[in-house]
Amino acid sequence: MDRDNVVVYTAWPVSWSGIWVGTLAALAVALIIGLIGTAVGAHETSRYVDWKKVRLIGLVFSVGGAFFAFVVGGWVAARIPGITRSESAMLHGAIVWLLAVPMLLAFAALGVAGNFGGWYGALSGVPAWAAAVPPADPEIARMMRNTAVASVVALLIGLMGSVIGGWMASGEPMTLGYYRSRDIVAHRVPAKI
Repeated sequence: MDRDNVVVYTAWPVSWSGIWVGTLAALAVALIIGLIGTAVGAHETSRYVDWKKVRLIGLVFSVGGAFFAFVVGGWVAARIPGITRSESAMLHGAIVWLLAVPMLLAFAALGVAGNFGGWYGALSGVPAWAAAVPPADPEIARMMRNTAVASVVALLIGLMGSVIGGWMASGEPMTLGYYRSRDIVAHRVPAKI
């Protein structure tokens, strides 16, 4: 085997303390935004989403809350360990999101997910002791579907926010062209004499 063509893999270091603090920061910001939205009447109080009744301010609070809470979490997770490479910082942001999802599910199971905003309503589902009978009313079935779609969108917006927050914390420019030019410079090998 030719020694010049050996591929060496380097594991990315993961700072679990940064990830835990970032996750707690994301949940705290989501809780604050959710409670502010409830206080100003921006979040719907019903369990199921009826798009005809959703106001613009409620939509702004839900989308903004889902996004900015995880931007803060991703930023904190990458900033605490002082990560300066965008790839590692974005990885930390994504891990914050991965850790927050089961925590949101646990909060939903305990009945407190509504405090994080109306978009996470479908995370709680039907309790295990209740019979999972499909609703007879097609309007309720449609609203249940809307709630599930809203929860998926909120979770994916949170994932995007956590990755962007990590990237912002790295300090590297947020352009895809920079990534390629940085690697070209980093991989230049001095000529052998």
